[in-house]
Amino acid sequence: MPYTQSAVHAFEPSYTRHPKQSFIGGTYQPLADESMTDTPPLHFKARHRAELYTQKTLLRTEATHRSIYIPAAEASFTTCDTDIPAIPDEQHTSSFAAEEQVFNNNHALQTASRTLQTIQAALTTAGHSLKRTGHSIASAAHATARAARTAATTVHNAWHTFTRFKVVQLIIKFFQKAHGLWKKRMRFSYAFYTIVFTLLTSAEVIFLQWGMYTEPTYDKSDEVDQTTKILNSVAGQVTKFVSQIWLEQKYQFLLNFIGIGLIYLALVFVLNRFWIATVIFGAAMTAYGVANSIKTGLRNEPILPSDLSFVSNGNGGNLLSFIPKDQQALVNGAITVLIWFSCACLLLFVLDGRRCFIHCSWKHPSSNAKNIIGTSSRALAAILSIVLLVSYTWNLNIPGAWSHTLATNLGYKPVPWNTYEDAQSNGPATTFQSLVRVKAMDKPSGYSKKTMEEIAARYTKEANKINTSRANILTDSTVILILSESFSDPLRVPGISFDIDPMPNIRALKDVTTSGLMLSPGYGGGTANIEYQSLTGMNLANFNDQLISPYQQLVPSQKNVYTFNQIWNDACQSQCSYAFHPYLKNFYLRDSNYKKFGFKYFRTIDSEPALKYQDHIDDGYVSDASAYQNVIDQLNQSSGKSQFIQLVTMQNHLPYGDYYTNNEFKEADTSTGLDENEKVQIDTYTKGISYTDQATASFLDQLNMIEQPITVIFYGDHLPGIYSSAAKYKENQLTLHESDYFIWSNSSSSSAGSKLSPEESNYSSSNFFMASTAKHMDAKVTPFLALLTEVHQSVPAIGRFASTDADWGTGSTSYLDSSGQLMKKKNLSSEAKQLLEDYRLVQYDQTAGKGYLSENWFNRVP
Repeated sequence: MPYTQSAVHAFEPSYTRHPKQSFIGGTYQPLADESMTDTPPLHFKARHRAELYTQKTLLRTEATHRSIYIPAAEASFTTCDTDIPAIPDEQHTSSFAAEEQVFNNNHALQTASRTLQTIQAALTTAGHSLKRTGHSIASAAHATARAARTAATTVHNAWHTFTRFKVVQLIIKFFQKAHGLWKKRMRFSYAFYTIVFTLLTSAEVIFLQWGMYTEPTYDKSDEVDQTTKILNSVAGQVTKFVSQIWLEQKYQFLLNFIGIGLIYLALVFVLNRFWIATVIFGAAMTAYGVANSIKTGLRNEPILPSDLSFVSNGNGGNLLSFIPKDQQALVNGAITVLIWFSCACLLLFVLDGRRCFIHCSWKHPSSNAKNIIGTSSRALAAILSIVLLVSYTWNLNIPGAWSHTLATNLGYKPVPWNTYEDAQSNGPATTFQSLVRVKAMDKPSGYSKKTMEEIAARYTKEANKINTSRANILTDSTVILILSESFSDPLRVPGISFDIDPMPNIRALKDVTTSGLMLSPGYGGGTANIEYQSLTGMNLANFNDQLISPYQQLVPSQKNVYTFNQIWNDACQSQCSYAFHPYLKNFYLRDSNYKKFGFKYFRTIDSEPALKYQDHIDDGYVSDASAYQNVIDQLNQSSGKSQFIQLVTMQNHLPYGDYYTNNEFKEADTSTGLDENEKVQIDTYTKGISYTDQATASFLDQLNMIEQPITVIFYGDHLPGIYSSAAKYKENQLTLHESDYFIWSNSSSSSAGSKLSPEESNYSSSNFFMASTAKHMDAKVTPFLALLTEVHQSVPAIGRFASTDADWGTGSTSYLDSSGQLMKKKNLSSEAKQLLEDYRLVQYDQTAGKGYLSENWFNRVP
């Protein structure tokens, strides 16, 4: 059969493109007119667009184009040639391959199309699912809403039915009438507010003053009439404080009334709620009065502004642990009174129709004249009351200022060096406010850079003179400065005696090493002040009397503070000094202050890390034995390097409850004239001294086993405030301000067994300890230590404390000679007076002045 070549699969198309044919002839045929029907014409093949609209008649369309062009004849097209020539095999093969390629491409496109269709189907299914889910949720929401409406309707109907009962209607009408009367309740008058203000302020003044007195005790042999007993009682002294307005024309009561009344007034105007301000004022003043009474009984000192740092540092709860058991009844009674007082104020607040003390409207302050005047008056009153309170307090101790002049005219006579006496005579509120603003020192006459350069040269020369005869270097030895809390010999207190010696070891040690009595500015308290003197060499007597606590009133504002431990830091070119205290780190702001002093770290029971050893004896504080063990560990870790260690113990801190078991001093107490409470406290304290004596002897034995030179400065900061019987007599005041101290060196020191002469050591004050230690060690000194050495030789002890005799010194400062006798400043030699003046200039320069001496290596060994 002959093979016939087909043209079906020809690669090249069998047609040719013809040029576009134009229409020849024709007419424009109108599409429709308004009379025509909506039937399109016969040749209507290309309608572009129609505008569809709806009327009340039949549906009609109106074309956008009113006519269409109709050609006269059809366009002609060239006919295709049907004679297709045969395609050769080669062409046929290539045509088949091309066709196969097209097929493959079409297959790929079809596969992609099927994939897209699958995705589209999946999306459609998902959309339907979401739609069904949405419908389900909507249905559930509608069902819930219907159920809620049904329940609400049921409740509404039930409530409506309930309220239609006659009894319920009577109750509702009763409360409606009562509410109407309640809205019309009277507003308490400003006269009533004034009465409450006067009575409450007066009561708080009397309560504060009551806390400053104690009931006197009389010996059986004393013949005291009943009238004297009444006048000397707490009630009698408080009555005298108030009645002296009329009897002696002394207005201290009125002065205290003004002082705390301004606080009350500021609260009223700031809060603009009289009864709320009354509750806050009453609670705060009562708490202040209780705390003031307790502190006065324990430490013979009222509450001071510097004491607020204890609370601000989060130690308020720990202060409660210092409350003696015999004062717990006072605290409980005050709490009961405050509860009833708060309830009464709350009731008056509810009954009073006057909500705002001064009408005001913060939301619409300018809506009407009443709101404008009221809001402006309320803001002005708050501002003026605060300004008045601050101005009064800020200027109370500034001579010539308006509040100081006012107070002086009312009988104010400040005794800032003895805050207890000041609070008794002027009132604790006035004493507190007078110490809010404190200036450390007044600028001494002649203070200048030239003067300080002359002083630096003078005592540098003196240091060189001293150092020529001394062989040792201070920093070649480790020095341990130990402040033993409240340590003193109870047998030196008049009227106190025991069959057993509570401190035989330390008593024996004092006979063979440098030792004596330290004149302490405190009695029953003031630890941080004595500590400050021993670390800095400064004496409180040089500061203004208003500066009560340098740790809280001075050091925080100083940029650079010089302390003796920095001598060791300079020697090792690092921080080679460490501090330990087995109590809280924030008391007296020690944590921040020690950083300024340059201690490498300060370990306490709440530091990070804390003290390793914190053992207690029975229910007391951390024992001295544990405190000493922390120091031993530090020495063992030092690898024989010299360092300075500061330790403040806590074992013998007040209160002195009967918490020691097997206290042999109860039976050994042979004291006379003591009441039961005083005896219990003294016996407990004496047992603690016995524990300290034993622990200290063991500690020194351990130091003797260490093969590196170590020197210990040990001193008691003050006597405990438990000797109420002895404190009644003026002649015992000096004794109650003398504690024990010693300076001792271990067997590895070249100064082991050294003992300064009695003239050099029998009496001292803590600011001289480092100078005496350098002399005990035969060590070279800095110009500052040379100055302290010279002052100590001329005036062995200087102290600022309560003076009962005008001959004790000038103002609040007392001076002792080497035999412990009081000296008058006017009887001092001209050399001693010059030394004291130089000392004052140096202290001013380093604390409140320009710091010129820091430029002259005044605190470094020449």
